[in-house]
This record gives sequence, C-alpha cells and structure tokens, in this order.
Amino acid sequence: MSHISVLLHETIEGLLANRHTGIYVDATFGRGGHSRLLLSQLDDNSHVYAFDKDPQALAVAAELEQEDPRFHIIHASFADLKQELISRGIEKVDGVMADLGVSSPQLDQAERGFSFMHNGPLDMRMDNSKGQTAREWLLEIEEEALANVIYQYGEERYSRRIAKAIKLAGDIETTAQLAEIVKVAHPKWEKHKHPATRAFQAIRIAINKELDDIENFLPQAVEMLKPQARLAVISFHSLEDRLIKQFIQKESTLPEDHGWGLPQQQVDTRRLKKVARVKASDEEVKQNPRSRSAWLRVAEGLK
Repeated sequence: MSHISVLLHETIEGLLANRHTGIYVDATFGRGGHSRLLLSQLDDNSHVYAFDKDPQALAVAAELEQEDPRFHIIHASFADLKQELISRGIEKVDGVMADLGVSSPQLDQAERGFSFMHNGPLDMRMDNSKGQTAREWLLEIEEEALANVIYQYGEERYSRRIAKAIKLAGDIETTAQLAEIVKVAHPKWEKHKHPATRAFQAIRIAINKELDDIENFLPQAVEMLKPQARLAVISFHSLEDRLIKQFIQKESTLPEDHGWGLPQQQVDTRRLKKVARVKASDEEVKQNPRSRSAWLRVAEGLK
C-alpha cells in the first residue's frame, strides 16, 4: 500500500492561512505528501525545512531536495527542532506542521517489523540505523516495567497477563511470534481489532520514545513561531491527541490570578490561540481507513 497523506489539504490550509511566502517546517517528512503540497502553494522566495529519522524517508527527501531548491531535509528527530534550525541560521519560522505516528510504508514493509499484519523481524525502530530493536528491548526489560508500558502506552487492561506471557516466551524473533503470544494471552478480544493492536502500539511508542519526543517538540515549535504563524499537528491515537490538546490549552489560557483580591497587573503568558480541530471526512476515511482515528489541531502564535 502506498502512503496516503492524511488530512492533506486541511493541514496545508490551516498552516498557511492564505499566506504564500515564508519559511516553513515539516517536522515529520515521511514520504513527503504534506511537503510537496506546501511547496506547490509557496512562492519562489520561500523555504521548507523537513525533519525525519527514517533512512527510507531520507532517500525520498534527497530526491525532492534535488528537484526543488526551496526544500531542505534534516536527518534528525523533531525533538531537536530548535537546535537544528538555529544551527542553520533560522531563528523564527512562518509555520510548523507535524504528522505523528507511523507511515504506511513503515507498517506495510515486513522487514521493518512494525506490524502483526506482515510477518518480519521484530524491529519497530523508526530510525533503523541505530538503537535497540523491539526484540532486544523485550529481552532486556523487566516484566513489571513491560506491563506498565503496555498499560500506559497501549491503554491495555490485560497488560499484566500479556507482559507475563511475553517474558515467559524468551527470545521473540518475529512480529508473527509476538502477535500469537499476545493473542493467546489475551482473554477478551475487541470487535474489529486484532488482540495484539494495543501491545504493538505500546512497544513501538516505547522503542521510539514517541511521546517524549512530542513533549520536547511542542514547546520548541512554539518558540520558533513568528506572531500569527501557525502550528498544525495531526495525531492518530488518544495519547498523542491528549498531549497536544493539553499543551495548546495551557499555552492559550491566561494563568489564574492568585492575587487574593490585591490590585496587581496580571502577566499574560499566552503564546498561542486555538484555531481549529478537524477530523477526517467520511470520504477520506472511505479512501484511506487509517485516517479514521486522525485529528488535526491548529493553533496560531501570539508573540
């Protein structure tokens, strides 16, 4: 299955807000759908800086860099956004977008080891040039810690049973083996959902430090925004969306006044205002079922 960019037009419209010039950041290049549409809307003086850790995504980005001099790829996590941009002489940008989660090619290529739908080596690393594989990580982690990961990152109520079964199994080499272990250990399957869905999500998030990266990325993105510049972020599960929602809420709300009735000047620390929250249309979900759980949140820089 080729990669179909989710909420493609809604994201670019929300990011640009009818502007057609400036410096923009695609924090998650993937296969470049959002970057390409963004470039098509920008004038010749504009620039798009994209981030990715995945070697296959970087190869696609290198081709786009050759085609379009306005495009620049950075081999780094978006958790290093501010440092990477400042090192290139960029202090403020006109917009930042991010499409979180795993791309379709990562899920669909068995050798990447992300999916229980395609049997392959148990890897799950987004940057498969470094770091522990899921196989190595599962051998090393203690049962209780694994149960906590599956519960917190997978929101899996049977996390303890599943963690016990995984640790009893010892060295698990393939995605099919892991999926079968979880399936056998799982006492109650959700309708229309593979019993290993939540456990696979949890292990992938832990391996790639996905939530930590988002927590590091969001404040940096806001720091880099010019006034009226936009932040547009697509999430695919409740853990991601909750982080983004709470961050935007905090950054767009006046702090509580604890002056106990004494006259004082309240300091306005708000850095964002909420612009939109968009779900994939029925038509998009029909064309691309993976967009079903996607939410786009857009906010605008104030300072």
